[in-house]
Amino acid sequence: MKILIVRTSSLGDLIHMLPAITDIKRHIPEATIDWVVEEAFTEIPRWHAAIDRVIVIAHRRWRRAWWSAQSKAERTAAIKALRSVEYDLVLDMQGLMKSVWLVKQAHGVKHGFDWRSTREPLCSLFYDVRHRVEIWQPAVERQRQLASLTFGYTPEGPPDFGLDHLISPTTAGPYAVIMPSASRDNKLWPTADWQAVFDCLQSHDLELRLLAGSEAERERAHQLIGSRSGATVQAKSSLTELATLMSGARLMVGLDSGLTHLSAAVGTDTIGIYKASTPARTPLVGRGFVASLGDKGKAPGRAEVLAAIESALP
Repeated sequence: MKILIVRTSSLGDLIHMLPAITDIKRHIPEATIDWVVEEAFTEIPRWHAAIDRVIVIAHRRWRRAWWSAQSKAERTAAIKALRSVEYDLVLDMQGLMKSVWLVKQAHGVKHGFDWRSTREPLCSLFYDVRHRVEIWQPAVERQRQLASLTFGYTPEGPPDFGLDHLISPTTAGPYAVIMPSASRDNKLWPTADWQAVFDCLQSHDLELRLLAGSEAERERAHQLIGSRSGATVQAKSSLTELATLMSGARLMVGLDSGLTHLSAAVGTDTIGIYKASTPARTPLVGRGFVASLGDKGKAPGRAEVLAAIESALP
């Protein structure tokens, strides 16, 4: 069976998909699975041993210059790649109009969410087969259910992200990873509370490794640690390097971000701080200690986060 998976972004959402890919391969071992993904996240499908081919798109970049010669040439190449295989089944695991146009390019029976199961119901009109999957449930389970309904099996066992090969023993001293930045300012947590977290972690003899992507995030991270000893800001790294770094950490504490979800997925004890979204839909999932604290419009207090740290570090 030749299968095409369409889910292009974002980081956390792609992480949540990985257990569904494991399930599909477990129940259909002879399947070859291709995956369409945004160029910034091509490492993620390549992490999973079940993925045969990665088809790269750049929708985020294309829409800034949709009619440029480069954008048109890259779209043409992506469409050619999509049409180059006669798929038995095309599964849209994103359920957005921006994913539907990619689904439409491919050959094969098209599956996706039904009218009531997605934020953009019009998508369902473009599928040959539609599946009812309740929206208000954890994203990992939602994706596993969609895959199981599509391929006719029952998901079994805890989620398997297929990332064990990224876990690397570390020769460094014990450390904690911190993700104090997020894509939106309304996710940020007070500086004084972060300082209390740093004090608590260092009282357990842990060095601090702060993550930062953009220049603004790096500036924020440096301001948070100031002249504190035993704390550094991680150099710009690939997703694979960050996954390996987090796999060796004793604990990760981060805002609700894709990297925090990646930490849980590689099995690291992880504490997530939610403020602009609800963990009812995107809780941390992993085989280690996980705590998804706070809710939309209600950040967790300092005491709640410190108590979770003490629970994770007996």
